[in-house]
Amino acid sequence: MGFFEKLKSAIKKIKTKLITYYIIVFILLIEPIAPLSASIKGAEIAAGTTFTQNPFDATLWQALFVNMGNYLVTPLSALKRCLQADYIGSYFNSIKAALMLSVLFALVGIAKAFPKHEYQDIENGSSDWSENGEQYKVLSKNKGIVLAEKNYLPVDKRGNVNVLVVRRFWCW
Repeated sequence: MGFFEKLKSAIKKIKTKLITYYIIVFILLIEPIAPLSASIKGAEIAAGTTFTQNPFDATLWQALFVNMGNYLVTPLSALKRCLQADYIGSYFNSIKAALMLSVLFALVGIAKAFPKHEYQDIENGSSDWSENGEQYKVLSKNKGIVLAEKNYLPVDKRGNVNVLVVRRFWCW
């Protein structure tokens, strides 16, 4: 099993989780990221300085918290504000950082879903291990002791025809 087959298997295994995850990421881009981005940029515009130039400016922090309170209550107005010319660069930088972080988390999820070995998803006890009817060199299609669907152990076979049945015991 090559790398791309393993990758395809891992993505198929967690496809619904990835879809749900990216729907949540999209919602997070509107609710907390837009208000945070609009608040930071609005505070910098109101104070006339940036957080990187003067991180301990009290007026900057006060404007940030006032803006954040207003924008968290109305996230669509924050999104509308983020799409204005002065704010759009800051918002796209926030989106870029959030999407890079979300892709990192998605890659970790895909890596954890990689099959550990090539027989990971094959049912134990099935005839999936054989190809093109090679199981019928040993087994019979028609009659004998039932092993699986369309697989019988012939009783008229020479040699050992002992069968060990291993089954899970359910106890409630």
